[in-house]
Amino acid sequence: MSKTARLFKLMDALRARRHAVTAAQLAAQLSVSVRTVYRDVQTLVELGARIDGGAGVGYVLRAGFFLPPLMFGEDEIEALVLGARWVQGQGDAELARATETVLAKIATAAPRDLRDRMADTGLFAPRTRAPAPGAHNLAPLRSAIRREHKLCIRYTDAAGVVTERVVWPVALGYFEGARVIAAWCELREDFRHFRLDRIAALQVLEAPFPCPRRELLKRWRAHIERPEPPCRASRAADRN
Repeated sequence: MSKTARLFKLMDALRARRHAVTAAQLAAQLSVSVRTVYRDVQTLVELGARIDGGAGVGYVLRAGFFLPPLMFGEDEIEALVLGARWVQGQGDAELARATETVLAKIATAAPRDLRDRMADTGLFAPRTRAPAPGAHNLAPLRSAIRREHKLCIRYTDAAGVVTERVVWPVALGYFEGARVIAAWCELREDFRHFRLDRIAALQVLEAPFPCPRRELLKRWRAHIERPEPPCRASRAADRN
């Protein structure tokens, strides 16, 4: 393996860790010696990488350093292009435009042979012929999730009952045939799932979540992993 390839793999290994990782762990992952890891970390630091830590302590890569994606393999290129094409077919206009920008930035930073391979990738994903019901709410919804702001929604459940609720959106699922919001519902004082096509009105409020979204996400994951009786579980999607 060339030194350049090794440095890219080391950067990928550091990016994948949120906490300090020792030189021994990196050496085992990359199949190199600990001494090589020490030398390569020093090379990255000299190139401008913001790596905290040291020998015997472990290393953490701080945000803000980027190496051009010159070392994408064929599978990685196909994953990028196919993922972008799938996003473009989901009826979310803003995300679709963002994927074009992302691919353009990658292509600009990559050698010409990689740009040609990206353009010639033979993997495609179906695109929707018409906007999905409720698609106009996707952008403000994603903004609310990102900014951790509450939503006020007018919702019609499976039985046709209309309610107005204030919810704390924690996740958005792009399922086949439906977009589903996972949120804490102030009305029910519990987590609920709302289909986007059943939301008649949606307003992003200025009120922030009372706790970080990452904490809500942990609680939501614990909520959906709770064992439920079969009959109760079968009605979960429509129980609001």
